[in-house]
Amino acid sequence: MERKPGASVLETRFRDLVRLCAAGGRARFSAFLDEREAFEARKLAEREKAGNILLWGGYPEAERVMLGVFPDFIRPDEAEFPVDAVTAVFRKCDRLSHRDFLGALLHTGMERSALGDILVGEGRCVFFCRREISDFLLLQISKIGGTGVRMTKGFDGPLPEARRFEEWDAVVASARLDCAAAAAVSTSREKASAMIRSGLVQLNHETVVSPSEEVREGDTISVRGKGRFALDQVGPVTKKGRLILRGRKYL
Repeated sequence: MERKPGASVLETRFRDLVRLCAAGGRARFSAFLDEREAFEARKLAEREKAGNILLWGGYPEAERVMLGVFPDFIRPDEAEFPVDAVTAVFRKCDRLSHRDFLGALLHTGMERSALGDILVGEGRCVFFCRREISDFLLLQISKIGGTGVRMTKGFDGPLPEARRFEEWDAVVASARLDCAAAAAVSTSREKASAMIRSGLVQLNHETVVSPSEEVREGDTISVRGKGRFALDQVGPVTKKGRLILRGRKYL
């Protein structure tokens, strides 16, 4: 797979992974990708017909994931990913945040691309990182935001809740982006169209300026100043020819 002039950094890295996988006959893995990069990686894989891939971040609902490219003769396996979970335990009265943990981890000199999701709960945080740095972090970190923490590899029991959602549903005229955005933020279709044309709306982490862009199940709609919305269901069509939408707003 040759590199194309003008290719994005992610596209170049994707092609490198495919090339190295084919040459070495073993799986190759990217750094952690954010949601936008993961979506772009899926599109690249579809476009290049690279079907033997897997995106994984250490648990099924991970937001930050690695891209794994596997040889044709190997079934993609989550267990092959170089991802470790690390648990930090602290006193429940200490209110540590995602920002506290991210800052402390980056302060060790690690890059953000080596770090996956950070899930903070009451008295416990579980975060995911590249396997080769987990032992280093266990040795380096004993405090987060001035609070003592006890670090161990792996995790027991259910993970702290990653995100909270508020469910919403609506009946709209069609699967156009302006209809879905209007329903998500409880405004008129005309106002939603104006926001889209003004560049205030993203569909799957990319700015879209066409109100007629079609939405599909699994899409994510972001409206500046209004929030981010997951689209879980598009359809069925009602007897009056209108479309049922169901989704969740990120809180």
